Amino acid sequence: MNILPEQLRLYAVTDRRWLGGRSLAEDVEAAMQGGATCVQLREKELDTEAFLQEARTLQALCEKYRVPLIINDDPEIARLSGAAGVHVGQKDRSAREVRRILGERAVIGVSAATVAEAVQAEADGADYIGCGAVFSTSTKTNTRSVDNALLSQICAAVHIPVVAIGGITRENAPSLRGTGIAGIAVVSAIFAQENRRAAAESLNAQEVWK
Repeated sequence: MNILPEQLRLYAVTDRRWLGGRSLAEDVEAAMQGGATCVQLREKELDTEAFLQEARTLQALCEKYRVPLIINDDPEIARLSGAAGVHVGQKDRSAREVRRILGERAVIGVSAATVAEAVQAEADGADYIGCGAVFSTSTKTNTRSVDNALLSQICAAVHIPVVAIGGITRENAPSLRGTGIAGIAVVSAIFAQENRRAAAESLNAQEVWK
């Protein structure tokens, strides 16, 4: 395993829609100052050159805070930027394929919404599972629903950490306690809030991994 469960407690997934004139690096730094333990750079609109530049900027910042940077969907950007690893979905390359590209030391996360998908991801060499959507979310429209019972089954079925994602807020996060998750992945619960650092601190205080 190339990532520790405690590094997944508060997993911040970027979204530049709420920058409001700030740089993405400013928002990510505020999140890490508030206790974000992992950062995923998700970019759907930037061209390759701009994506790589953003990845390199955030990688330098994450190194300062000793927080792993994960790149969404793009192993090549992860390799060129020096990021810790990559996160892939069910329709992307398998963890086994990504491992061949990035090597044994890379952190590889895989999205899963069923026990079978999670077990297969672990067998393929994934280091952690991103599981959701545990609540309704406006960030991604093609997600499948995962209730607490299924989330608990997925956590029990694999030996790698599971991170819950999808519509998680400070208010509903406590309901995930006891499912076995290592942490929560959030987007708007940090980056859509006026004070990103305070939002991260508040989410951290929920201690959902207990």
